[in-house]
Amino acid sequence: MPLRTLTQRLLRGGLSAALALTLVSALTAPAQADPPKKPLPVSFNVTPILSGMAARTFVPHWSPAGSNDPTCKLTPSRPRPVVLVNFTSGAGWEWSTGSPYLRNNGFCVFHFNYGNITPFERFPLQGLGDIRTSAVELATFVDQVRATTGSDKVDLVGWSQGGGMLPHYYINFLGGAAKVNELVGIAPGNHGTDGSGILRPDTLAPIVYPILRHVLPSFGQQIAGTELAEEIYRDGDTRPGPHYTVIASKYDWIATPTQNQFLVGDPTAFGGQGNVTNILLQDGCAKDRSEHISTGFSERTWRHVLNALAPAEAKKVPCIAVLPYLGSGL
Repeated sequence: MPLRTLTQRLLRGGLSAALALTLVSALTAPAQADPPKKPLPVSFNVTPILSGMAARTFVPHWSPAGSNDPTCKLTPSRPRPVVLVNFTSGAGWEWSTGSPYLRNNGFCVFHFNYGNITPFERFPLQGLGDIRTSAVELATFVDQVRATTGSDKVDLVGWSQGGGMLPHYYINFLGGAAKVNELVGIAPGNHGTDGSGILRPDTLAPIVYPILRHVLPSFGQQIAGTELAEEIYRDGDTRPGPHYTVIASKYDWIATPTQNQFLVGDPTAFGGQGNVTNILLQDGCAKDRSEHISTGFSERTWRHVLNALAPAEAKKVPCIAVLPYLGSGL
């Protein structure tokens, strides 16, 4: 699979009350990045994060540390806000590593919830609704962030559904191509999944799909070969405008087969450098055993995200051990 080096051009999970933030325009921002005065704690291990998940996600308008910060200012080196897009069943806790990490690196980070199928705003399992409807929620949030910050475009960082079919529907059909600079997909559910081979058309998919489609819509829609999966990618994986970065693991057991996560782009875009960067975490690093969960808590993943969002500062990502289900920190 094609991989570009890190020195190439810009590599471009209920709405909360924090949408009314008043950030200063990039035109009046200081010349340097604007990290918080005191660095936020960042854990690259999922265990302490999971231990407090329920308590946090039941709090009205809770957001992960570093996001929806009214003191954050866009700068010339960080000119666009970053919008985090939850994975299926997430409610923000999954960004407990990525959100403070990006904020510490000077980015203005925004978070919201979408796809809630219950009457409870802070129900801890969100992202379950119809993907087309959720894409409208994403579009609304992006427009609000753009208006708040004065930025024409945003960078999207999504995980699983949030880096796959949902933002692709927004970009392809709801005008997102003109408003998104970079889409970074962490273990993205591009092209749908066969559920580690269980949900193929010749196995359980015909039975499971109609049940999930009515009970948990987004689960059903993300099965490979469904109507929505075919619709989203029918005219190609990408659209002119955004750059796309995929960060995948060969040990992923949810977004399968792994090859489905990778995108085929336009090799002539951006002066011949192309508009897609596909990254397999195990290329050159056999110690990385991350799968669908620990991928989002891995320091290696977030270094790749940082390189995608700030390529002028890109650094080689070191090979460090990443454990399945736990992450890279002990």
